[in-house]
Amino acid sequence: MKAVWYDRTGPAREVLAYGDLPDPKPERGQALIRVRASGVNPSDVGMRGGGMAPMAYPRIVPNSDGAGVVEAVGPGADARWVGRRVWFYNGQRNGRAFGSAAELIELDTDLLMALPDEVDFAEGATLGIPCMTAHRALFMAGPVQGRTVLVTGGAGAVGHYAVQLAKWAGASVIATVSSEAKAQRAKAGGADFTVNYRSEDVAARVREITGGEGVHHVVDVDFGGNLEATLGCVRMNGSIAYYATRGNPTPAFAAGAAMRLNLTIGSVYLPVSPHEARRRAQADITRWISTGKRMLSVAGRYPLKDCAAAHEAVEAGGKVGTVVVEP
Repeated sequence: MKAVWYDRTGPAREVLAYGDLPDPKPERGQALIRVRASGVNPSDVGMRGGGMAPMAYPRIVPNSDGAGVVEAVGPGADARWVGRRVWFYNGQRNGRAFGSAAELIELDTDLLMALPDEVDFAEGATLGIPCMTAHRALFMAGPVQGRTVLVTGGAGAVGHYAVQLAKWAGASVIATVSSEAKAQRAKAGGADFTVNYRSEDVAARVREITGGEGVHHVVDVDFGGNLEATLGCVRMNGSIAYYATRGNPTPAFAAGAAMRLNLTIGSVYLPVSPHEARRRAQADITRWISTGKRMLSVAGRYPLKDCAAAHEAVEAGGKVGTVVVEP
């Protein structure tokens, strides 16, 4: 099969190789998938760049997420998977060296879900880590129906999915954004209100929108960077679930203020999230994308041999949605 790999970390054009690797074979409980689209996430780029951790394997085929068609199954796997369109996640991750930047991938069937015919493969490859992270962060503290949810970074890859899933689940949604264009994107996804965090006092505006009560739950893209404003947005007995904290990786935590709010704070790292939570996310996402009321944003499409350019596009920032590589 044709594939992309790296044997050392560094700049994409210096370390990513393109060529032939042996075809994988499905083992017990696994399916062999013909990859039609491979999603490139910031975590994939970070691992290849070497900024996250030393290489865990001598050779890595990058990219976690993707979509394709099941060609075969291994012993113990349900034969009904063969021929089905699927989306998947956790291709390359801690504990596994070979990801979706290849023509074929073998994965446990537990990591697959059916991809509706009306969703194309590139759109299916935008799900995986971004959408499942959004789901986990949104529902970590319980149902959101009838509640008010604040999504910080509501136009980003994870945040935009959180906005859409929150509306699908019956919540009122406030999203923070950094520009009018991003405000329009968040509103197109279902946000009832947007707040420009560059030009507005986020806490004051959220309190105004909620009649002084604050929000029930926050899905947060930058816990440390947003902490002061977020504490001003949450109502008594509210909750925060964060999936990144780049603005301040080691914030001085306002424990007293959080305690007085009886605040619940949770963190999300999808690969080690509870299995039942990940299975629920897969099922809910598949139901949601089947409704037709969804925006699955493909930020760019690159052939497999240009995987380096796809990684560079993610590193450059400013993308809208997920960059996809197509074998």
